[in-house]
Amino acid sequence: MEMLVPPAVLEARHIPTVQPLATGVALDFSRQLRVHYDKETCAIWSRWAPEPRPCFNPAVLADIRTYYDFLGSSQARIDCCGEEHAIEYVVLASATPGVFNLGGDLDLFKQLIGVRDRPGLVRYGRACIDVLYRNYIGHELPVTTLSLVQGECLGGGFEAALSSDVIIAEKSARFGFPEILFNLFPGMGAYSFLERRLGQRGAENLITSGKIYSAEEMAALGVIDCVTDDGNGEAGVADLIRRRGRSRNGLAALAAARRRVHRVEFSELLDIVQIWVDSALRLTPRDLKLMQRLVSRQNGLSEPRHQIH
Repeated sequence: MEMLVPPAVLEARHIPTVQPLATGVALDFSRQLRVHYDKETCAIWSRWAPEPRPCFNPAVLADIRTYYDFLGSSQARIDCCGEEHAIEYVVLASATPGVFNLGGDLDLFKQLIGVRDRPGLVRYGRACIDVLYRNYIGHELPVTTLSLVQGECLGGGFEAALSSDVIIAEKSARFGFPEILFNLFPGMGAYSFLERRLGQRGAENLITSGKIYSAEEMAALGVIDCVTDDGNGEAGVADLIRRRGRSRNGLAALAAARRRVHRVEFSELLDIVQIWVDSALRLTPRDLKLMQRLVSRQNGLSEPRHQIH
């Protein structure tokens, strides 16, 4: 049987093209992932643009892992036109207007479940937690990780945002875990990350509600750190970096201490992926029909790509 998630796709490596900029440097890893470093704020930004749907397909996961390999070996330094600069902030963002990320590749899930491909589901889940875990531990660098959420942030997209030290969202951003609607749960870090922010009851209430939350509701719960006006997300990131300027070293160390106190082990995430796979393989035809509705919604949100307003 032909594998729906070949290991070669998840393990692919692409050498990025490098382009000097007046403000720093740009690195294009693929059409689905572009990176730029800003000298003024010492921040390196990644923006994903998954195709054909704004979700974590296997190819974009491989691109992110290649980028994270680059980060992990950088020693928090980057070359800009022959000058070495510090990397102090690592920012996750989207290049798809109106959508941060819709999460797991539900169409792929349906196919894998349909042919009972347990190894394929495990490979996909492991690829997801590999990149989220690297971001959660700050790439083992003295950096602060930050997610800028603009638009829809659902399922695995929400898990990705939660893996950062700081979450900034524009006012119209929306958050949620729709998995419970088709009798599943978010299995790539949601429980681990939320339980450490909200406690057991708060994490389980959010995961099982199936509700879509506004950015202001997420801020009131303490899940996200800052809400900006629509269109001001990038300015909000720059403002936060400026405000933290004098105390950046202490705050980055505090984030490292928080990760130590609220430690998430990779083995914990992997065990939960196994639970998620077992649960996915127990889904009924009715559950899969409900999943297909969300696939259709993912397709609908991928075009037209309207601007946030």
